Amino acid sequence: MDARALAAMIDQTLLKPTAGDAAGREWIAAQRDAGFASLCVMPALVPAAAAMLAGTGTAVCTVVAFPLGYALSASKADEARRVIGAGAQEVDMVINIGAVLEGDLAAAGADVAAVAEAVADESAGDALLKVILETGYLTPEQIDAACRAAVRGGAHFVKTSTGFGPRGASVEDVAIMRAAVGRDIGVKAAGGIRDLASALSMIEAGASRIGTSAGLEIVSALGSAGSGS
Repeated sequence: MDARALAAMIDQTLLKPTAGDAAGREWIAAQRDAGFASLCVMPALVPAAAAMLAGTGTAVCTVVAFPLGYALSASKADEARRVIGAGAQEVDMVINIGAVLEGDLAAAGADVAAVAEAVADESAGDALLKVILETGYLTPEQIDAACRAAVRGGAHFVKTSTGFGPRGASVEDVAIMRAAVGRDIGVKAAGGIRDLASALSMIEAGASRIGTSAGLEIVSALGSAGSGS
């Protein structure tokens, strides 16, 4: 894998609650030409990201019901419609974690389905929905079950973590998720991935996207390794 191919698998992320509009715009400008799959920003930055990324090939990604996932399904769906209307092309929603923990997979899947329907309607089917499971709270069996519920609900990707939960992604999580969803659904590893070795281990385990705030450093490290420096 070369640096360009790796960059195209990365959702470079800015979700700090302390980042305002000026800081956000500066950050977007610094990332816009790196060839990332997306820049994942807080909803308030979506309009700026959409304007600044136009024509780059890098998608605008944002989050819904983040980071706790316990909003009403109707509220999640409304938020999804609004961020897509503002220019988002990818939406990372947090599943109803409590429902998963209690084994109410019908409720968890219905929650995803409400957002999936909103995403499809608002984007004419062009936007992607990624469902965050917050795997740090879940057993391997619950991770498997949550993946299957998310896919039944209409997820295009399942995602490990918010980065605000009890822990981030693990290779074991990713392997369980890939086995659960098969080859046609994406798996996004996110949370605590800050170096090249971690990113490559997640990809080896089955991740098709990497969510990180250290994308520039990770891609640069691969470029340096490839050049022999």
